[in-house]
Amino acid sequence: MEQQQHDLVHEFPEHKELIHTLKTSNNHFAKLFDEYHEVNREVLRIEQNIEPVTDEYAEETKKRRLLLKDQLYAILNTSGK
Repeated sequence: MEQQQHDLVHEFPEHKELIHTLKTSNNHFAKLFDEYHEVNREVLRIEQNIEPVTDEYAEETKKRRLLLKDQLYAILNTSGK
């Protein structure tokens, strides 16, 4: 089974340049960006059964990824205007 791409450039291709700019100029965005990608890698390992975990932990990790993505998107929306 092919895994979906959840990195931010695939999630928000219309904000590719802004993502790069904010990663280098906004410390808060950069921290959230790094945390998002760390959690995303963990979710991928869970989905590929590389890292076996409980269903509850898998769901909490996915929820954490979604929360981070929402926070990053909010920054992208306010910064892109």
